[in-house]
Order: sequence, then structure tokens, then C-alpha cells
Amino acid sequence: MNHKLKSYILLTRLNRPIGSLLLMFPCLWGLIAACGSITDIKQNIFLFIIFIIGSFVMRSAGCVINDIFDRNIDTKVERTKSRPLANKSISVQNAIIVFITLSLIGLCILLSLNLLSIKIGFISFLLLTIYPLTKRVTYWPQFFLAITFNIGVLIGYSAIANSISIEIIFLYLAGIFWTLGYDTIYAHQDIDDDLSIGVKSTAILFGNNTKYWVASFYSLMTLSLCIFGMISSQKLLFFLFLITVFTHQFLQITKLDIKSPKVCLALFKSNQYLGLLICLALLSSYI
Repeated sequence: MNHKLKSYILLTRLNRPIGSLLLMFPCLWGLIAACGSITDIKQNIFLFIIFIIGSFVMRSAGCVINDIFDRNIDTKVERTKSRPLANKSISVQNAIIVFITLSLIGLCILLSLNLLSIKIGFISFLLLTIYPLTKRVTYWPQFFLAITFNIGVLIGYSAIANSISIEIIFLYLAGIFWTLGYDTIYAHQDIDDDLSIGVKSTAILFGNNTKYWVASFYSLMTLSLCIFGMISSQKLLFFLFLITVFTHQFLQITKLDIKSPKVCLALFKSNQYLGLLICLALLSSYI
């Protein structure tokens, strides 16, 4: 593979689609929740397609702006020192061009939606650009990531319903608690480097109490899903699916070893299956 092309793939994380999937699933939750049947899903299949594309585009844009802000920090972290901006295989100017290009593609997708979705989308873009800076000022950058990464629930729902309902707020909250859990696990990979350079995270804040905090976040996620299910009159099968969600969360917590970056990464990646389980839970009400 051409070295320059490989550098751009690394910059946009196209070689690591897990982040795009974790951004995509909340969008799908919102879209499915707004539909009332399989027929509605079929009628809105174009929206599902553009949201999937948009998830990959905007996740890449988020990675680029993150690397632009963190290019000097990344050189001091073992896991990130080989990133293209850190090792100077791509210039900052070219990275900015990539970010603008991806953002314009995302804007074109956003402008194809209704006005309410567009407004929420602009808020999400603002959050996306602010998030990389939060680790410098607060131990809760994972919270800012959570509200940003899951806002697709609201955009997806409003793209079909053209409104925001109380039940969808609880689905959004479920996503926020989910991300707080899995990204705290992810942050433990870099905890030693972060401590040495002064970068903040919930992993540093929670330390050896991380298991209890992640268990609390995942419990609140399940509670939010249950409240969503009750308010939106989901069928029994939805709640039965939540047992599989809870089981997945329980296994993550029991396997978590905050001293092992390999285990933390594996558990983080396993959340793609949890996101899929919630999609299936939502779809089960249409059977």
C-alpha cells in the first residue's frame, strides 16, 4: 500500500471501524425507535443508509480534529506516538483540509434532513470540535464524549418523527451511560502516560474503583432502557432482550483488568455487540 495513502487511512481511523460502529448504533436506535413497524423501516431505508455513511464520515472527522489538537501530546503516549500528525507523515495543513472535506460531506448529509434534525446536528458538530480539549480541563472528558457520541439517537429519531419525545430522552441517556462505561475502560490503556503528561480522564479519577463506577454506569444504562421500554410500550420480547444486554455488561465487568491494556481494548471492542443487541431489542417489538 502507498505510504501516503496508509497515513491518511490511519489519520481517519478507517483501519479501526469500531469507533464508527459505536457512533452508528445510537443513530440506528433512534431511527428504529421512531419507526412503528418493519414497513416503516423499509419506507425509511434511505435514512438508515445515509446515517450509516454519516457515522463513518463524522467519526473520521472527529479523529482528525482530535489528532490536530493532540499532535504534541500524542508524541508522549506509547499508543499514539505513531499517529500521522505525531510522526509528521501528514502535515497539519493537510489534516485541516481532510477535516474540512469530511465536515462538508457530513453537512451535505445533515442538510438532507428536516430542520429539527439539522439544529441538533449543528449542536453535535460543536460538541465534536470541543471534545478533544476537555481532557485538558476536566477529569470527565468521557462525559463530553458520551453526550456527543450518542446525540445520533436524537438526530435519528427526529429525522423521522420530527419531534423529540420523553421516551427518546431515556434512550439517549442509556447511550450516555453506556459510553461513560466503555470509554472509561478504554482510557485505562493510557493511564500511565496520561498521568505523566497531565491529561485527565475518568480512568484516572476512578482509579482502582473503576469496576464499581463502570458497574454503576451500566446499571443506569439498563435502567434507562427499561424506562424507555415502559414509556414507549415495548413488547415483552424487548425486555427479554435486555437480559442479554445485562449479561454482556456483567461479563465485561467480571473480566475487566484495569492493569491490562490488552484486556481493556478487547472489552471496549466488545461493545459493538452490545450496540447490536439493543438494535435487535428495538426491532423485536415489530415482530
